[in-house]
Amino acid sequence: MKIVKSVPKWSIYPILLIAILGGLGWQSWRWWQWASAPPAQELALGASSSTPDSLRVAIPEGTSARQIGQDLQTSGVIRSATAWDLWARWLMWKNPQGGFQAGTYELSAQQSLSEVATKIWNGEVVTVSFTIPEGYSLRQMAQYFEEKGFFKSQDFLLAVQKIPRDRYPWLPDENLPHLEGFLYPDTYKLADQSATPQQVIDLMLQRFEQVALPLYRQNQQQTSLSLLEWVTLASIVEKEAVVSSERPRIAGVFVHRLQKGIPLGADPTVEYGLGVKQTPDSPLTLAQVTTPSAYNTYLNVGLPPTPIASAGFASLKATLSPEPTPYLYFVARYDGTHIFSRTLAEHEAAQNAIRAGRDRQSQPSPKPSKAAKAPAKPHPSPVPKAKVQGHSSAHRKPKTTSTVPSPSP
Repeated sequence: MKIVKSVPKWSIYPILLIAILGGLGWQSWRWWQWASAPPAQELALGASSSTPDSLRVAIPEGTSARQIGQDLQTSGVIRSATAWDLWARWLMWKNPQGGFQAGTYELSAQQSLSEVATKIWNGEVVTVSFTIPEGYSLRQMAQYFEEKGFFKSQDFLLAVQKIPRDRYPWLPDENLPHLEGFLYPDTYKLADQSATPQQVIDLMLQRFEQVALPLYRQNQQQTSLSLLEWVTLASIVEKEAVVSSERPRIAGVFVHRLQKGIPLGADPTVEYGLGVKQTPDSPLTLAQVTTPSAYNTYLNVGLPPTPIASAGFASLKATLSPEPTPYLYFVARYDGTHIFSRTLAEHEAAQNAIRAGRDRQSQPSPKPSKAAKAPAKPHPSPVPKAKVQGHSSAHRKPKTTSTVPSPSP
């Protein structure tokens, strides 16, 4: 007869403990799978929710990790603030130097809790971009920012009158009335569209400091121009030049005239001083060109007191390395290129030729006779819509006529 030994009662407890722990682990794992999953998965299973698939969430400076989780749960971006708190602790344990970043975020109910947390931890905030073209003036920038909904143009124009030399000590101190010419033209990104004029100005001054200022300092020994003079002359070159290859020659003409003490005769400076914009069909008039102004480079020898626009890198570089040239004059064709002349007689001949060509293009073609077949006519090339002024820059003083003759650069 076999004797069956009884199993000690204490040996059952480890088995029960393992079973309990296993059950708890299973339940915890299932809970975590649910809590960290994208909320949109519930919608796919038929649950109703008013949370949009994507929404913007603003996290103010100084918000705690726990408060972020509560706000995200309330907005429907995550399922559980408790799960967020656990994940935040894990991130902070892995990287004690890191942290969640303030800002505005584009978040989605399609993202898991870990994806949302990583986005905020890395500071992947919503950005808006703006682009300032080369040759824009402060007034054009102000209008652009208002049209884009950033801020009022007048607020920007007031802000650019403050010269922040405490933060940008390289800015000229020659009684600079505003920051014209020193806001570098480029494409920028902002954390959100609630930026202030000063934040935008700082971005553009920093870019000038990073891009333009080193160019000047590297070539300072090769030019007699001060920083303000360099930026001023470059802004005129920027407004005159259309074809990039002509920039050094245009700069060379202006430098040549400065050396000889001849007025620059640049149309864009007159336009800037008067706040007008000429067109091929509405050029500057004699009255405008003879109106006294600190920016009238037909009446005044030398450079105007400030830049007239923000020059791009090519114009800034060309002004530091102008082409040595015998030319003293240039006049714009209607394709953006220029005719350069050594003498006034050559210059006037170039003006007349351009004017005659435009007159021929503007005249209607004669109708062919019904009695004979009209010969084939060459297709006239249209007048290109390039930058054209009403008369010649690097130009002699105008004649006493009602308007200043000829198109120009």
